[in-house]
Amino acid sequence: MPAYNAEATVGAAIGSVLAQTHTDWELLVTDDGSSDGTGAVLAEAAAADERIRPGRTAGRAGAAGARNEAIGRATGDYIAFLDADDLWLPTKLERQLAFAEAGDVPLTFSSYYKVAADFDDDPARWRPNGRIVRARDRLDYRAMLQQNHIGCLTAMYDRRTLGTRYMPDLRKRQDYALWLSILRDGGEARGLAEPLALYRDARADSLSANKLSLVRYNWQLYRDVEKLSLPRSLWALGQTTVRSVLKGRI
Repeated sequence: MPAYNAEATVGAAIGSVLAQTHTDWELLVTDDGSSDGTGAVLAEAAAADERIRPGRTAGRAGAAGARNEAIGRATGDYIAFLDADDLWLPTKLERQLAFAEAGDVPLTFSSYYKVAADFDDDPARWRPNGRIVRARDRLDYRAMLQQNHIGCLTAMYDRRTLGTRYMPDLRKRQDYALWLSILRDGGEARGLAEPLALYRDARADSLSANKLSLVRYNWQLYRDVEKLSLPRSLWALGQTTVRSVLKGRI
């Protein structure tokens, strides 16, 4: 869990992990140079439960650097991701671990709900709101080039099969880059249809700017990280842009 100036939401995100029906976990939260009370919230949570293990980056490392700092401290067989402003539903780990082990698939993800940015209810009392981002059943590398179909807050990979995999040092789209790198090596990802997490919508006034900037980051990903040819990069960018515009998201 990367956390930057997340004092208002990180406590709820941690609480959603504490409420998991599967209890054998470690929560590695990395404070990415926050200037608010994030560090105090993390210290209090760690004092109350030894499974919560805070860390800190040297200055501002960005989301990729903060996530990688946490991954580097992990000791478990699986790596799962949750941002400091999102939430897991109580059975998330239990259901996804059973799904991953039954299907013997090293990269899994699930459907999730969208909620308002100011959502402050307890996930344990969650009632479906109909705003579901549905997971695809299966994904391979070609399908992922067309769009990032994996919500980071639902992703989980098996270190026993894949080894410890880090996110490329990109300002944005570093999670997308990690999924692509895993699928590029062969195999597929499997999606669980059941929604298992709550994703806070971005502020309405930031959506247009974010959509435009992400086109640039997608291009950087295809050309500089994936090393795709110019024609294939143009094809991938066209696919992801058109699909995202049609769905109202990038």
